[in-house]
Amino acid sequence: MKEKIELNSEAINLRKDFGEDANSPIDIFSLIHNNDDLTIVYYPMSSRVSGICIRDGKNKIIGVNSTSTYGRQRFTIAHELYHLFFREEFKSIVCSTDLEINKDPQEKEADMFASYFLAPYEALSYFIKNKLKKEKHQLEIEDVIKIEQYYGMSRQAMLWRLVNDGYISREKADTMKIGIVGSARRLGYDDQLYTPTPEDKQYATFGKYIKLAEELKGQDIISQGKYEELLLNGFRSDIVYGLDTEEDEVYD
Repeated sequence: MKEKIELNSEAINLRKDFGEDANSPIDIFSLIHNNDDLTIVYYPMSSRVSGICIRDGKNKIIGVNSTSTYGRQRFTIAHELYHLFFREEFKSIVCSTDLEINKDPQEKEADMFASYFLAPYEALSYFIKNKLKKEKHQLEIEDVIKIEQYYGMSRQAMLWRLVNDGYISREKADTMKIGIVGSARRLGYDDQLYTPTPEDKQYATFGKYIKLAEELKGQDIISQGKYEELLLNGFRSDIVYGLDTEEDEVYD
């Protein structure tokens, strides 16, 4: 299994490849949607599954469990990026929700990579020492909430990282696994990070698949009917039927 320092380095290098620096929080959804080689599919999955990734030639597909929380979806995408960019010779991988179960080495690597991709080692260390003014083993629940909100990570992913990096003990982390939404609200934060995608938006496809459908129609390679069929198969009835029309838009 790779060392943490190597996984952190790979995470930083991929951030740079995507045009991001090594310190700032990232909008991983915008970053992924602007990548021409990736297709993202949001789909309700089993509570035991966080996501899947598929690589077929040049096609790279990330499936995200849309019933998981917004913070966990961010972690899932980062996890799948590791498989797509750093793992060789696979066609599809299904990834577990639980970060603490006994996984194979490459799944553990992907988890650690995802954590470093969202919050690089030095960036997190700087935030804790200089923003929170705390040292290891001094973090309280208020500090954990501030960190996870800043980096956009779920409570499970944040606690798992802090335990692995020696900031808090596993016993103390166990006391922070309940009352997640309420504790964040009491500090004045929105609860989006801890909630799943609304039910009416849990099926959707973005990225390369949609762009290819548009290109095929624009070049008259496929008929209007086939174009609409492809979009409907990708859960994009909003495009086919003109839902959320321009009449609802506000230019401000």
